[in-house]
Amino acid sequence: MGNLSKPTRSLNPLGVAGLFEPSPFLDHLVKFLGTVSGTDKVFMFVQYYSKIVTWFLLRVGKKIAAEQITNLATPISDFRILLRYYGLLPLIQWMIHIEHNPPPTRYLLTIERLQNFANILYYPLEHMWWLGQHKVIPLADTTMNRIGLWSCRFWAIYVILQFLHLYEEWKLLKRRRNEIARKAVTSSSSSSSSDSAEIEMEQKALRVNEEEIIRNAIVNVGYLPLTLHWSIENSSFPDIGVGIFGTLAAIYQFIAVWKSTG
Repeated sequence: MGNLSKPTRSLNPLGVAGLFEPSPFLDHLVKFLGTVSGTDKVFMFVQYYSKIVTWFLLRVGKKIAAEQITNLATPISDFRILLRYYGLLPLIQWMIHIEHNPPPTRYLLTIERLQNFANILYYPLEHMWWLGQHKVIPLADTTMNRIGLWSCRFWAIYVILQFLHLYEEWKLLKRRRNEIARKAVTSSSSSSSSDSAEIEMEQKALRVNEEEIIRNAIVNVGYLPLTLHWSIENSSFPDIGVGIFGTLAAIYQFIAVWKSTG
């Protein structure tokens, strides 16, 4: 009898990718890295985590390796500032948006207006500092340092205001949770399936909102010491501290952008 087994297809070296199945994870990763925020968060993690690695390498006497890591982190920091060079455009867009679509309370609107004002001053000062640092525009060292300090002070104002913003959001969340709980009690007596489904959806949305608030609070905890450190002339805050708090903020911002691009 003849051989009835299926003929094996010879592998074309140029078609080696056919050995792999389409990957949802790879699709998500490409989408994530295709955004400015996604790219920034990857580089942010490398930038700050490298400070922790550098600290460790210096502790064990590997000075050359520490210098190599620093040589990688420095251009990454530069690149991240360049990514923010058109940051004023989405900021202006957001300023217009909140005036036409205000947040739920007047207090939140006031906080967001103040945050926007702080950022309107932060961005140009940071850009000016960067241009002076790289000798693109002539700036005396003392002038450039003052510009850098004030840039970070406005950033620090934004971060402090963000704690107030998150606290107000948390209060609104608790209020909404209580309303849904009362609604659930009423719904259980009526035994309406449509009401139960609606309540379940609202509870799910609340859980997502709660995760976002907690995540943003952790990011803010990471940013606060950094902004205060860079706002104080001759600050004694250690570089390892910058690495730890910066890495904390980077990880949770990475998670936020990853979820938003899913």
